[in-house]
Amino acid sequence: MLVLIEKSMSSTAAVLDQEFKEIIQSVLEETESLLLINPAPKVFREFVLTVSEVDDHLPDIQVLASPDVLKTVTDDFIVASQISDLIEQETLALRATTEISRNSLLVSDDQVVAFLAIDGKLSGLSSEDDEFVDNVRSTFNDEWETSNDFNLRTPPLSRVKKTLREEFGDEVEDDFMTVLDSVESVPGEENELDEVTIALLVGAKNNELLYDISKWGEDTGVASKATFSRTKTRLEDRNVIETEKVPIEIGRPRLRLLLVEDNLQNSEDLIEQVDA
Repeated sequence: MLVLIEKSMSSTAAVLDQEFKEIIQSVLEETESLLLINPAPKVFREFVLTVSEVDDHLPDIQVLASPDVLKTVTDDFIVASQISDLIEQETLALRATTEISRNSLLVSDDQVVAFLAIDGKLSGLSSEDDEFVDNVRSTFNDEWETSNDFNLRTPPLSRVKKTLREEFGDEVEDDFMTVLDSVESVPGEENELDEVTIALLVGAKNNELLYDISKWGEDTGVASKATFSRTKTRLEDRNVIETEKVPIEIGRPRLRLLLVEDNLQNSEDLIEQVDA
C-alpha cells in the first residue's frame, strides 16, 4: 500500500507553498470530515493549536497516531487540555496504533496532504486525485477499526478556566491563563513549570489556601492532592513560596500560600523565579 500511495502522490501532487497553519485553516474550511494519520509530534501539536483557535464550525476530526507520539504531545498540558476540549465537544476522536509506516497525512473529503519538513519548516504535498483520496480514506478506515482508544486524563481547558473562576474568582483565573499564555509548552517534567506549579504560584500570588487549591486540582482532574503537596514542598525548598498557618475551628490549621518575594506580581516574574 505504501508503494501505491507514493506512486499516486508523485503523479498528481502539487506542492503547497503556504505556511503550515494556513494549510490547516484552508482544509478546515472546505471539508466536513478530516483524518490525521501518523502525525509527527510537531505536526500533531501545531494541528491541535490551529484547530483550537477556530471559532466557526469544525469538521469531524479523527486522529490515528503511534502511542509514543500521543504520549509525547499530551505530556504538554497546553496541548492536552485543548485536545480534551475537542474530545468533550465530540469534534475529535483519538486512537493509537503501532501499525503505521507512512508519512504524516491529512485527508479531507477531496484531497490528501502529505506533510514535509523543509529547511526546518513544515510544508505540504497535496493531491486531489479522487481515486487516490478514496484509497487513502479506505485504508485509514480499516486501520481505525483495528486501533485502540487513547485515554486522555487531562481535563478540558474550558473546565479548568470555569472552575478556577467559580472557586477563586476572576483574578485567579486571569493569572493562571496569563502564565499559561506566556509559555510555549507546559511539559510537566521534574523541575519544570507544569500546570501544578502554575496553580500553586498563582494561588500564592493571591494568598489562597493550599487545601483549596489542591482540592480544586484533584476535583477537576489536574493532579492529585499528593502531587500538589510534593510540588509545594519543592517550591518551598527553592525559596519561591512559603506558607503560614491559618487556624480553623476544628482540626489542624490550614496553610496559606504566599510568594517569598513581594515584587513577584506578574506572569514574567513568576516564570523567571521558578525557572531560575
